[in-house]
Amino acid sequence: MEKKHEYYDVVIIGGGPAGLTSAIYCGRAKLKTILIEKSLVGGLATYTSEVANYPGFPEGISGTELMNLFHKQAKGFGVKFKLTDVKSVDFEGEDKLVETFRIIYHAKAVIISTGGKPRLTEAVNEQNFLYDKGISFCATCDAEFYTDKTVMIVGSGDSAIEEGIFLTKFAKKVIISARKDEGTMRANKAAQDEAVKNPKIQFVWNTVVESFQGDERLNKVILKNLKNNEFTSVPVDGCFLFIGYEPNTEIFQGKINLTEKGYILTNENMETNIKGVFAVGDVREKVLRQVATAVGDGAIAGVVVEKYISKFGER
Repeated sequence: MEKKHEYYDVVIIGGGPAGLTSAIYCGRAKLKTILIEKSLVGGLATYTSEVANYPGFPEGISGTELMNLFHKQAKGFGVKFKLTDVKSVDFEGEDKLVETFRIIYHAKAVIISTGGKPRLTEAVNEQNFLYDKGISFCATCDAEFYTDKTVMIVGSGDSAIEEGIFLTKFAKKVIISARKDEGTMRANKAAQDEAVKNPKIQFVWNTVVESFQGDERLNKVILKNLKNNEFTSVPVDGCFLFIGYEPNTEIFQGKINLTEKGYILTNENMETNIKGVFAVGDVREKVLRQVATAVGDGAIAGVVVEKYISKFGER
């Protein structure tokens, strides 16, 4: 099948908060822009039950609501959206190519905003229970299924603790497996304090998941104590993994400079080592990965891209 060719000023790959912000800026600058997202516009931010620290929303706002507002604003500025998967890219010439199943998109500039995917524990039987069989990555999506049941959370960062607190609105018990020593968490202090005081939350310190057990569905998690190597069988109805994520940069390997962990290297203008190719949001090598920082990245890229493209008319 011969592929169709479409031409744009800007192609944005990935529709999280960084990509959406870039889209808003590019659209407002009257650049012909398309945003390609493979699954859900808004990205992982849509899975957050409450964004409490994004400026302008003192009462908090759900990730889904916030991303819907971003999406609406970008569409209002004329940005096109396409739900499909990017198969390959070619950044060698001034004419950048982004190839999907049916269409090859040509662009003067490409903004990469592909974010990351949830990291797995690599424990025994994990693949057998992913998603609808007991292992989840989204408390907002699945909390209601565990009303009056027992769930486990693996992790001790912001997402783990905050989503654990959210789950207590539904579950009768939330067990948090943390690999660090008692009282040591990576989460923000406010969330830590709230979790420790919550009577529905039980911490199991110095532990990692050895295996997941069950028949059709998960019903047991085997934890290994890192201090004494002893194993504990914990009956659960479900398990939520919040142990970080890995950057979605597989298709960019060999195309642009990446870190050893696969994150994209940029300068403060969001420029990669390839002229006309930019990267924003959680896919970048950076200190902090939150909606607010993603928005900052997207805004910078949008402005820099507009200036970059304006030079085409001067040639």
